[in-house]
Amino acid sequence: MAQAATLAAPLTAPTGETAEAAHIVEKFLVASMVPDPQTAALYISPDLKITFTGGRKYGHPRETTAFNASRYKWVKKKMERTDVVPGRDETIVYNLGTLYGEWPDGTPFEGNRYVDRFLVRGGKIVQMDVWNDSAERLLTKNGIVA
Repeated sequence: MAQAATLAAPLTAPTGETAEAAHIVEKFLVASMVPDPQTAALYISPDLKITFTGGRKYGHPRETTAFNASRYKWVKKKMERTDVVPGRDETIVYNLGTLYGEWPDGTPFEGNRYVDRFLVRGGKIVQMDVWNDSAERLLTKNGIVA
């Protein structure tokens, strides 16, 4: 007879702080999709560090907005889930889903997976790491098998 699996108790119980961190990230992402980098900046620390796919480094949402404007005609996120990892004096927030929009030539796309990882301290985003399938999709779109 199979035994039921048991789950270990979390090391740190979720708190209002972790829920607030998730809320901050989601408000940041919504503003970023408009795109409205000025509103998105309300949720960031002055020393924000952003690393985009491919190792591109940025320090402000206006820089990522400019990058996205060169990569896509337009792009939006279909946010599917937000996972929160509480820590000491900080919270890690993962936002996962898919991108949809148009490439610069007007070709539509959807279902482009993404993972955004945020580090939130003191109610502000201090770090953002971004991964998505755009490069793979562009290779495929251009007939390149890698």
